[in-house]
Amino acid sequence: MDFLYTKKIIFIICIKIVFLQKIEIHQQMFSNSYDFDELEDVLVAEDDTHTGEPAYLIVHNDDHNTFDWVVQCFVDILDHSSEQAEQLSLIIHSKGKATVKTAPKKILKPLRRGLVDRGLKAVIED
Repeated sequence: MDFLYTKKIIFIICIKIVFLQKIEIHQQMFSNSYDFDELEDVLVAEDDTHTGEPAYLIVHNDDHNTFDWVVQCFVDILDHSSEQAEQLSLIIHSKGKATVKTAPKKILKPLRRGLVDRGLKAVIED
């Protein structure tokens, strides 16, 4: 085994350890009996300043975006607080998807495009 290969393996192991530590911290923050549906309802910011039929911007879990990247996308594009973005990311990781914004479709379309441009899987549902 060459040195560079060994160095890559060690790096991958370190990344996995950090990820597992983050998961453990979030599990400590949210007990197993926590109601993620209730949290999701609280976290989704209703945008009632615009008229139109409400629609839902939903983000699905994937295997390639990091937790930190998803949080950063929610902060940058959706103007969520870092706490709200972290909690939504945890819900997406746990349930496979979450509604991250509720607003008329015309408001959600550019937000969805921004998330998709950054590699997230986002859809708008009525």
